[in-house]
Amino acid sequence: MATQQTAWPPLPLEDWVDTKRTLHRYCQVVGKIRMALVPFHNHWWHVTLQVDTRGVTTGPMPVGDGRTVEITFDFVDHRLVICASDGSSQSFRLAHGLACSAFYAQLFATLHSVGVNVDIHPAPFDLDGPLLSQDHRHDTYDANAVTRFWHVLSSSGHVLGEFAGWFNGKQSPVQLFWHSFDLALARFSGRRAPTQADMDRVTAEAYSHEVIAFGFWPGDDKKPYPAFYSYTAPPPDGLTSEPLRPRGAWWDTAARTAYLRYDDVCNSDAPHDRLLAFLTSAYEAGARLAGWDIDGFATSAAPGR
Repeated sequence: MATQQTAWPPLPLEDWVDTKRTLHRYCQVVGKIRMALVPFHNHWWHVTLQVDTRGVTTGPMPVGDGRTVEITFDFVDHRLVICASDGSSQSFRLAHGLACSAFYAQLFATLHSVGVNVDIHPAPFDLDGPLLSQDHRHDTYDANAVTRFWHVLSSSGHVLGEFAGWFNGKQSPVQLFWHSFDLALARFSGRRAPTQADMDRVTAEAYSHEVIAFGFWPGDDKKPYPAFYSYTAPPPDGLTSEPLRPRGAWWDTAARTAYLRYDDVCNSDAPHDRLLAFLTSAYEAGARLAGWDIDGFATSAAPGR
């Protein structure tokens, strides 16, 4: 039976930072395969991964011969599983010492064994280091830490999913972005955002419309702790002066992003309610100042309806 400790386990970045760096690169390899196989979807939603009942998965991807293939990180048995719609299936073990380069080679060999051939650009996205196919350094895999990370993604995803049910406008799935390694949900006003000449192609597509985003990331060198976040793009004037809930949430005024430390959620008596309070207050702040139709976007499931 799941308990609060298993659903919201501790996840200090310093305890698994090397594993996180390795797993992030594994996910970039798999995510690049999904990007190569799945037809384009607005805001790059076709490239993302999904949290499932055993780990993280690509979902079914068309391979051009009438079949689909799915790649799943099984964080229960700690295996990478490749299944094709013709019934063929292969897997290999995820373990300490499996360098990113070895993961890359074994994954593509396994795909070939089930009749799937795909090419990707092996450079890591926004990460330091060599090509993913040549990265022999990142080889740390702490299975216990990975399982805890998956439980955090799963529990966070359940709350984000409930929160999504309160909004009837255009919004994204709850999805794991492998380039930035964050679990995210985005709500849209329906209005196009102002264009900026200096935006690259990826950013321009991601922020082509007014958006309020929410999510979880496990921490990085700049913010060395796991946290929930929300930002409004484009950010309206006065955003970082708006109140946030619960106590402990704050605005990073430079980034114009709201934060709530994961520890403030997992160590509370009511993690679910605490996270929902944060998401709601951040949404209300951005939507109100940006002139969104808050009442019109609310579903009958939203609080107070």
